[in-house]
Amino acid sequence: MNIVVIQAEILEGNYRVSDHAIKRMMQRSVERTDVEHIILYGEIIEEYPDDKYSPSCLIYGQTPSGRSLHVQVSLPSKVVVITVYEPESEEWLTYRIRRQSR
Repeated sequence: MNIVVIQAEILEGNYRVSDHAIKRMMQRSVERTDVEHIILYGEIIEEYPDDKYSPSCLIYGQTPSGRSLHVQVSLPSKVVVITVYEPESEEWLTYRIRRQSR
């Protein structure tokens, strides 16, 4: 996936946030502007070309206040924010590298 394409869609407002992502954002006190910032200034750390509904990727970045977040987005005809969460140390060695499963 090309992050430049995703970023252009975000800048144009040509995206939507899934109901699941909205629920998670509310639970985790994440603002829409934080999600946009992560996508605009973050980096793709994983790609899921065979994801359930359409290809997606995981973007890592930090909010303006320094909070580390992961944002998963899909790119069918329109960018869709699938979920948003803070990476947990049990699953991630660093915010960019997933621990190997045992």
